Amino acid sequence: MELIKKYFPNLTAHQLEQFAQLDTLYRDWNAKINVISRKDIDNLYEHHVLHSLGIAEVIRFKPGTEVMDLGTGGGFPGIPLAILFPDTHFHLVDSIRKKILVCTEISQALGLENVTTRWCRAEEEKGKYDYVVSRAVMPLADLVKIIRKNISSKQRNALPNGLICLKGGELEHETLPLKSHTDITALSDYYEEEFFETKKVVYTAL
Repeated sequence: MELIKKYFPNLTAHQLEQFAQLDTLYRDWNAKINVISRKDIDNLYEHHVLHSLGIAEVIRFKPGTEVMDLGTGGGFPGIPLAILFPDTHFHLVDSIRKKILVCTEISQALGLENVTTRWCRAEEEKGKYDYVVSRAVMPLADLVKIIRKNISSKQRNALPNGLICLKGGELEHETLPLKSHTDITALSDYYEEEFFETKKVVYTAL
């Protein structure tokens, strides 16, 4: 939790309380449904919450922005971003029913009125969004093919609508087909913890 305060010092008391609740909520749910590796639950704030908030180093969503979190798993990056941006709507989608159950229950426990959830495959989701965010491991080009249909033509933010992914490692080969409209931001430029040395935010305009 101190990590979140360190990098986001301007949070309201309400946001701080919501972030603080994540530890108990995820530990409780993880004991029933494994959404975070049991070995990794002690690293919740560094490996999952702060990692999710890395997207905020690339864009600060304007109020009214619509965002879909595809392959959200246990709610990352969607839930931490929904706490940080209470005036942005986040639609969390995953093909695994029990994971969406966890997302729904945690969002309700936190009082996040800006979160909706849906259990479906990416191909089934027809809604339009300013951005699709994802921490999924699917190759970028494959993800773009699936979500292109979901990107709204109406622009609300300075950053053109598109896909924002959290990825790690060497990305030159993967981003090559989309190179002309893709930007890679190293999270090591913002966060000093060793975990972020290889972590990137990949933005593709669509």
